[in-house]
Amino acid sequence: MMKKKLILAVLGGAVFCAAASARPDYSVAVKADYDKSLAALWDHFHRNPELSFREFKTAARMAQELRAVPGMVVTEKVGQTGVVGVLKNGDGPVVLVRADMDGLPVQERSGLANASTVRQVGVDGLEMPVMHACGHDVHITSLVGTARQLAAMKDRWKGTVLFIVQPAEERVGGANAMIKDGLYTRFPKPDFALAFHVAAELETGKISASEAIQYSSADSVDIRVPGIATHGAAPQLGRDPVYIASQIVVALQSIISREKGPLEPGVITVGAFHAGTKHNIISEFADLQVTVRANSQDVRDKLIASIERVAVGIGRAHGLPEDKLPVVKVNESTPVTVNDAALARRLNGAIAKALGNDVVVPFRQTNMGAEDFAFFVDPKFNVPGYYFAVGGTAPEWMEAAKNGGKPVAGHHSPLFRIDPEPSVRLGIEAMTAAVLDLLGTTKS
Repeated sequence: MMKKKLILAVLGGAVFCAAASARPDYSVAVKADYDKSLAALWDHFHRNPELSFREFKTAARMAQELRAVPGMVVTEKVGQTGVVGVLKNGDGPVVLVRADMDGLPVQERSGLANASTVRQVGVDGLEMPVMHACGHDVHITSLVGTARQLAAMKDRWKGTVLFIVQPAEERVGGANAMIKDGLYTRFPKPDFALAFHVAAELETGKISASEAIQYSSADSVDIRVPGIATHGAAPQLGRDPVYIASQIVVALQSIISREKGPLEPGVITVGAFHAGTKHNIISEFADLQVTVRANSQDVRDKLIASIERVAVGIGRAHGLPEDKLPVVKVNESTPVTVNDAALARRLNGAIAKALGNDVVVPFRQTNMGAEDFAFFVDPKFNVPGYYFAVGGTAPEWMEAAKNGGKPVAGHHSPLFRIDPEPSVRLGIEAMTAAVLDLLGTTKS
């Protein structure tokens, strides 16, 4: 007879004594809801993604779904296309539950039967293919399911839940737009803010949340490099912005390797380089689109300042006149997303207790992805935040990849795919457990 072993899982200072995997009593209701309508809802969202600040149909459908929840009061067009649902149940704290809804300008090649074929004109005026290449379809589907579960369990909690359907996370502008449009003044101000992101690098059935930094900062930096146009056969008569911009692309990496401390995380990636119209014309300008990532404000400020110095300096070194030096513009920015340590410790424990200790696994930052959820928990608002990851890749997909099979595609890839049922259901169960812990009328 095999002896049972006591497993200790240490999560950023919080220690849980492991027991057999459990499921809350509402798990059956979540499964039934998924089979009855949420599976079809996820399918609808996956087939019909929309670009940032152009989520008109998605927002309308989310407003419709939330209005169908008993007691929910819904407001549309908050921060352009955002939706706010307010579910009140007596006196008590206010909990914000957020899901982002925008897709990405990516042509889907996932091979899924419900792969998106949508094309849409974005805020930049360009028509692009659109795909849910980051799992936001999972987020909004789970938000609907969470709202339904909490509405059905009003005997277990007291207070108010704000259900936030946020636009334009991919442009890191939607959260700030909703706040500027009165999210914290027109509606009850939250005492806590919660959100989750489905994660391709985490297997289904697992949840992970940090007690400190959860996501890096992100800044989109545009660099316009002027030139002096001339014939490509007579380069001495002009100044070639393609060559100058190429020098800038290479030199930017010296900031990472020689100006930033080696133990301080930071990334500078040039994602786009646009210039010229013809083989034999030296153009009047070249444009670079750069993403900058950091895990602290000090490093973030240093990287951005260095980018401008390097770009302008290289322009001067190649003889550009002072009125034609490179121009650096920073936009679409979000700070580091940091979980409140005490809240994360508490809710990691609450989710582990409700769903099973083997569900909550230690957090490990594997990349420098960013999130504009940080605006909801800006220190000036004094709203502690908890952001967690929900596994989205089936264990057998991961095993196949390890054995030489199809690799697991990362976020923003045209090959990105998520196992929807376990992702949506676990997102609902975990978020419901977290809200019940914060607003619960009884403690077991």
